[in-house]
Amino acid sequence: MTPQQAAIELHDAEPVEAATPQPARLSIAPASGGPSATVTPLRLDASSPDALESNEPIHPRLLAVADVAAVAATLFVVLSRFSVSAGAMVAAVSVPLALFLFATAGLYSRDELRLKHTTLDEAPLLLQLTGLFVLGVAIVHPPFPAGALTGAHVAVLWVALFAAVLGGRVLARSVAQRIVPVESCVIIGDHRDADRIRQRIATSQARTTVVDSVQGAELSGLGGPEAFLRRMRDLGVHRIIIAPNVTGPDAELELIRLAKAIGLRVSVLPRILGAVGSAVAFDEVEGMAMLGVPRFGLGRSSRFLKRAFDVVATTIGLVLLSPVIAAIALAIRLDSKGPIFFRQIRVGRHSQHFFMVKFRSMVTDADGRKGEISSLNVAGTGLFKAKDDPRVTRVGRFLRRSSLDELPQLFNVLRGEMSLVGPRPLVTDEDAQILGLDRSRLRFKPGMTGPWQLLGSRVSLQEMVEIDYLYASNWSLWLDLKILLRTVRYVVRRGNL
Repeated sequence: MTPQQAAIELHDAEPVEAATPQPARLSIAPASGGPSATVTPLRLDASSPDALESNEPIHPRLLAVADVAAVAATLFVVLSRFSVSAGAMVAAVSVPLALFLFATAGLYSRDELRLKHTTLDEAPLLLQLTGLFVLGVAIVHPPFPAGALTGAHVAVLWVALFAAVLGGRVLARSVAQRIVPVESCVIIGDHRDADRIRQRIATSQARTTVVDSVQGAELSGLGGPEAFLRRMRDLGVHRIIIAPNVTGPDAELELIRLAKAIGLRVSVLPRILGAVGSAVAFDEVEGMAMLGVPRFGLGRSSRFLKRAFDVVATTIGLVLLSPVIAAIALAIRLDSKGPIFFRQIRVGRHSQHFFMVKFRSMVTDADGRKGEISSLNVAGTGLFKAKDDPRVTRVGRFLRRSSLDELPQLFNVLRGEMSLVGPRPLVTDEDAQILGLDRSRLRFKPGMTGPWQLLGSRVSLQEMVEIDYLYASNWSLWLDLKILLRTVRYVVRRGNL
């Protein structure tokens, strides 16, 4: 090893807690060739065919194969089912059109940009693109032999194609997770941001492992950003995550440009999006990029749309779940003494108090015994949630594990006190800890579920407030639908919210 190289060794980090194993770390130090060993910066040629080719993910190819199979199979089956002639020929001719539309919309390049690869986020765009594609098929089809596409054919073809493409992409990503190694990344930022990013990645569905973190000021001692990033690539690191305020905006720009030139994937944690969320509009004014930030809260039409969705979905849910609700009420009555329902004061929209209703899952004197079990609290600072709570009844354990104890809140939704999705409904003593502008979360009705619930008890009160604020800043009806779908998946997978 020459004095111009750095010794980069892979070893296991000492775990902070026995129950939380930490990932391997990259110990980066100057070589021991002398007291002032340095690293000579490597010359970069941004136009040369570098590691982008060798580090290209397999996801786009699998997604393209899945799309081709879904489009071809759906066209052939549906057109043949309706006795439309030349179905196979139409399928063969139309597949390139589908690939062109999907590629133009960026559906084969997004996975490389994201830490989490989720098909659900693509659903609105896929719905639009499959509709446009079916319209193109209807236009292309007449030149072929007889057998016209009717309006009903077009509608069925659209629905079937959307479902097939969506399912195919889910399958392709599932296959990719089994055959593609877990992505390794290095965080460049201070220790606080690095710990927060590492924790969120570890508890998410992202197939990414943080192998080390480096402070921005340390880069010069490691040969400079250029040499450091080159060694990260050579070592097999796939991505760098740049935390805010590394060493200033100019240094961040340099890191991003160098990492892209070398072939590393780059993720940036911008400080500003912590206040405005992701629902921003990118604007370019004579080569200068700007972000358009939406106003906070809902307009009149959005409030009406959200309320209409709540009423319709809740009514359907109560009708379908009425036998389950009756069976749970009978089980609670037979299991322990006390009322079937538990009513507790919560703080709602505009700080109005209301009684939130749940199935009783604890003994009747549970509130009086809360102080006895304070040591069992597993929630973050400012919240209370006990693990293996001794106050929970036998039926209550099942209800909590399956989240069925939350079903009576559907009546709160019908009464207009809650929404299906919204900020967390806090008790009065927790709400009293939220001050100042953080109370803007109360412009929304509290929800039966929300982005906070998908994180369980892993966040503090302040983090939960920030999550609620971002939900309010980014609200859309599709966001509510996604949260509801992910809540169902979370309940099935984890068993307890």
